Amino acid sequence: MVTAKVETAGPLILVVGDVMIDRYIFGDTTRISPEAPVPVVRAGAEEIRAGGAANVAANVAALGVACRLLTICGDDGAAVELNGLMARQGVTLDCVTDKGQRTTEKIRLISGVQQIARIDHDCTVTDAARATLAARFEALLDGVGAVIFSDYAKGVLTALPELLAIAAQRGVATFVDPKPVDPARYRGAFLLKPNMAEFQALFGSCPPDRIVDRARSALDEMGLDHMLITRGAKGILLVSRDGEVVDRPTQALEVFDVTGAGDTIIAALVVGLVQGLSMATAIDQANIAASIAVSRRGTYVVTRGDLDERLYRREHFMTKLVPLAMLCDRIARARETGARVVFTNGCFDVLHAGHVRLLAEAKRQGDILIVGLNSDASVRRLKGAPRPVNALADRAEVISGLAAVDHVVVFEDDTPLALIQALRPDVLVKGGDYTPDSIVGADVVRQSGGRVMTVPLLPGRSTTATLGALGR
Repeated sequence: MVTAKVETAGPLILVVGDVMIDRYIFGDTTRISPEAPVPVVRAGAEEIRAGGAANVAANVAALGVACRLLTICGDDGAAVELNGLMARQGVTLDCVTDKGQRTTEKIRLISGVQQIARIDHDCTVTDAARATLAARFEALLDGVGAVIFSDYAKGVLTALPELLAIAAQRGVATFVDPKPVDPARYRGAFLLKPNMAEFQALFGSCPPDRIVDRARSALDEMGLDHMLITRGAKGILLVSRDGEVVDRPTQALEVFDVTGAGDTIIAALVVGLVQGLSMATAIDQANIAASIAVSRRGTYVVTRGDLDERLYRREHFMTKLVPLAMLCDRIARARETGARVVFTNGCFDVLHAGHVRLLAEAKRQGDILIVGLNSDASVRRLKGAPRPVNALADRAEVISGLAAVDHVVVFEDDTPLALIQALRPDVLVKGGDYTPDSIVGADVVRQSGGRVMTVPLLPGRSTTATLGALGR
């Protein structure tokens, strides 16, 4: 049985398959066309993202493993754009240029949060280009820890059975994300990853309580080691030839866009395996990565920072509490997209309406609200014993429950000056019991071009007053 494992020289994942450009055009809709009953969209911003096998490769690289992408492109502008995208993602692109052909492109027209239309430009792959790809494939297998085949039925993987046989002869584990409804194409793969609709199209419909049995039969019939079935809101199901069954519910907290979620799953799964994780643990990692991807608009590349942060939060009861180093990385990436960062701080020992209004108003000043939270020792020095009433873990969990708050970070000092120096927020917010000039870190923020503001207090609401009332 072929197994994926960490190479002593460092893991390398080879991704082979159909690539595409996902182009997004964003605009506003205010009227209906006089020519036909369709909305008129005034085009605004435009974004391009890597799709198909290129999205798989981008996710592999972003999760911290060296990746090479082998594919076929046309000799057009979309191929040039793809080359640039892969270079920025740190993916080594090995592209067979198919002269006179075009690269697959999907154009999505978005108004607000609604997709209005999608226009597809599909490629046509020649036999000569496929033959060149097959020759390059065998030459590229040296030092490869695993191969991911991303099949979108665009023609790059028409000869998939031959490619699987070459990899098997070299002892390289192969992972296939299938599209064409032909079970024989996937014979001998290490792992097949269909979604539920693909599984039923390949192996026949069956009731939910018979899926495991049907998958086991398919493993025997096709010489597969593992079947990983993605089931949307029902999560991920793994059935292995050795009898192992792993059933994981979805980890998604919110679903904004499922585009590319399958690419994320197979990328994160294989990354975990070549880094030495067990199959069950790698599936957990893939499940969490997918939950991150579907919470973002469009094709989203999940990074190692994204994944580490979500894993950290899961270990800390899904609070928004993150270490400073992780937070700095997150903020740096958010700023690359133009996000404005807001910071406020406090003990937040006994949460009341005044706190909630302060945080809501702070969030309105930007895109990301960070709350600096005094440690228990810091609160005790500032407020005296027996404060805090609520320990740090409880205070962090309560603050994390507020929709306005994006991140919580702890500081041990009496003031948050070191945090502010590290984060350099665009807006610094405190309550109205401060003047702007008396706020710790105000000079740091202003020197960086940011602004400082205060929010009026809510009369009669304070932790001290609340605790006093409880003591009466």
